[in-house]
Amino acid sequence: MSDARTVGIIGLGHVGAHVANTLLLQGLVDELYLCDIDAQKLASEVQDLRDSLAFCPYNAAIVNCGDTYEKLAGCDIIVNAAGDVSLSATNRDGELFYTTDACRTFANRVVDAGFQGIWVTIANPCDVVATEIWHLTGYDPARIIGSGTGLDSARLRSQISLACGGLDPKSIDTYMIGEHGFSQIAAWKSASISGVLLSELAAADPEHFGFDLAEVEELARRGGYVTMAGKHCTEYAVAGAAARLVAAIFHDEHAVLAASTLLTGQYGEEGIFSSLPCIIGRNGVERVLELDLSDDERAGFHASCEHIRDNIARLTWW
Repeated sequence: MSDARTVGIIGLGHVGAHVANTLLLQGLVDELYLCDIDAQKLASEVQDLRDSLAFCPYNAAIVNCGDTYEKLAGCDIIVNAAGDVSLSATNRDGELFYTTDACRTFANRVVDAGFQGIWVTIANPCDVVATEIWHLTGYDPARIIGSGTGLDSARLRSQISLACGGLDPKSIDTYMIGEHGFSQIAAWKSASISGVLLSELAAADPEHFGFDLAEVEELARRGGYVTMAGKHCTEYAVAGAAARLVAAIFHDEHAVLAASTLLTGQYGEEGIFSSLPCIIGRNGVERVLELDLSDDERAGFHASCEHIRDNIARLTWW
């Protein structure tokens, strides 16, 4: 990577703008290259972000690239946030055709211009869009990362935290896996708190750790729509999930994060992007980890992957 940490963002709606702001506030980026098809919206976001630099830890260059996607080719990381959240107001897969159509307007243009960095895609349906970028461009799939259930795993930890009386979510090690959507499942069998299996803690101290697993899982699964109900979008947590991936790449952390990646035989699944814990560093996804799943969890993961395939099959050009 170059000495300057450069990030491009495609789509400056609610999520894309919050990703840009989060990267600046966390001091993760030296140069931001921003693209959107709405010229006035993009100009407004660029102005606001530039005005915020006085309150950020470090200065950064913020470049308005309009819809000239080729200008992002020199970036270390490109975050794809192109979407229309209003389409998912009543249907979790409502953005399917919009976001995949959008990919066809920029993915090859960026790659053909010489892009050699990492794709971080957060547009929904996340797993389908990541698969789409791979198929369109033939890009190294290890260098295409969907935010996937990174956000959902955070929601699960948030709900476990509440169920356990306010336990720090960062002390909880558990994952949602599969689709970033309603078919995702919680990997309860391997869930732990500071190295102790949650099932063991619940058996020893049911008052503090013996909550209803199904109820907590469903609260996490539907958490985005609680946010949508009053705000008509989600912003903070998904931007944080994207920034966490950016940080893991720039700092070559080899961090274990839930992310959507190309499956190559994990649990017998292959050929699509879906979320499992991944080791992530400077070169993208270095390794995919397989959790110890119960029989029901394995069945749930397979069903979730099948839903991703069903959505891919709806794209008539494939």
